[in-house]
Amino acid sequence: MRYDISPQAIKGFLDPAEGEALYHAALAACELQACCLEVGSYCGKSTVYLGTACRERSAVLFSVDHHRGSEEHQLNEEYHDPALYDAEAGLMDSWPEFRRNLRAARLEDTVVPIVAGSELVARHWNSKLSLVFIDGGHSRQAALADYRGWVPHIVPGGTLAIHDVFEHPEEGGRAPFEIRELALASGLFTLSRQLQSLALLRRT
Repeated sequence: MRYDISPQAIKGFLDPAEGEALYHAALAACELQACCLEVGSYCGKSTVYLGTACRERSAVLFSVDHHRGSEEHQLNEEYHDPALYDAEAGLMDSWPEFRRNLRAARLEDTVVPIVAGSELVARHWNSKLSLVFIDGGHSRQAALADYRGWVPHIVPGGTLAIHDVFEHPEEGGRAPFEIRELALASGLFTLSRQLQSLALLRRT
């Protein structure tokens, strides 16, 4: 068995086929001798796919998430999970669940969690990246900040992966689709694969 914990046992919204595509994208990206990074880990489903690939290549995955949830995870919103709500603080908190899953997956020596907002971290980042997976806030402001903050760090031949990319507005929010289109229009990226709502783009 490739994974020490089944990704399907972890809370999250990543389809198994999308997860496997991320795993294989990370395997290839690690050959470029630069680290991988994900924005938006939630409880760690994507982290297990990406982190397992990095572990197999003796590489590192940085996982950036403030663990307070996106807009849709908040109290009274569509994807709110009461089990992840800290009533004392009055805030959503996926960090304890994420950390338990990281330990169960035996990825604590491979994944470096950064518990902070993506925009803040990106502003101070200065290392090259072979793969960036964007699955953070889905508002236009959050998605654009993730795109603008992290794309400059992707090395030539590296991968930009974007989740929840829907061609038709009735299928889901537009922000991930819009940043995919921005990437393609920039001339820096070509579309390698679109699998369900996962877009994989290669930096030229």
